[in-house]
Amino acid sequence: MDIEKIREAVIKIERKTTTTEWLESLEERKKEEAEFHDFSHDMETNLDNKKFYTTNRVSHDYLQNWLKTNSKGKIFLDYACGNGVESVKVSKYGAELVIGIDISQGSVNNAKALAQKEGVADKCLFFVGDCENTELPNSCIDTVLCAGVLHHMNLDYVYPELQRIMKPGAKLLAVEALNYNPVIRAYRMRTPEMRTDWEKDHILDLDDVQHAKKYFRVDELKFWHLTSFVAAFFRRIPILFNLLLGLFNFMDSILTKIPFLQRMAWQFTFVLVNTKNK
Repeated sequence: MDIEKIREAVIKIERKTTTTEWLESLEERKKEEAEFHDFSHDMETNLDNKKFYTTNRVSHDYLQNWLKTNSKGKIFLDYACGNGVESVKVSKYGAELVIGIDISQGSVNNAKALAQKEGVADKCLFFVGDCENTELPNSCIDTVLCAGVLHHMNLDYVYPELQRIMKPGAKLLAVEALNYNPVIRAYRMRTPEMRTDWEKDHILDLDDVQHAKKYFRVDELKFWHLTSFVAAFFRRIPILFNLLLGLFNFMDSILTKIPFLQRMAWQFTFVLVNTKNK
């Protein structure tokens, strides 16, 4: 797929999706997602659950290594890109073109500003769009990142749409919360202000991975952070925090390998490979 054709397609999509008429045409759940992420991705917003992301160093390193390995020279899609942090990193890892789509206008504006600030705006295309119906050309994407986004969407639409726009052999990395741990589920129920109703009710489980097998080959299923997130409560005491996080990460390296117990993890990752013929 010629990059100029992709750029032309994105310009055409933007002309439509930046209108009030387009936003008003969306389902109510999508309007709610757009409004919530305009708020949650605002630079001034500080949601309390962000403290737990200080403990995800191990999975974060895995993510970055995967992106470095699978993005160089590729046409890369940051699917529901948020503020574009990973997109900008990927552009610096050597991607030929980085495309970021998000339903939140505020998030897309932030992503464009970040790319400009980091000097990679010429390699990035950010636009407002519906991830369940991207309107991107068929078979145009080499690599996809879905970082904490699939549970915001209807997978009955997402999986076939991703298969449509991904090239044969293209790879996708999904990074998602897992919906089995009763303590974590209770926390989500007690903090409704941190997520939309749809998001709360659609945290992924292994049935959703099984569903993906209708469209993709599933590789590299991994589980992360069964105990390490507890260290977040000690983050204001750096020495103790680092000591506990190291201990918990070691424990997790064992516990997350044990069948069934691994389902209690906070997060999991999996790779989808598009095996469709040309």
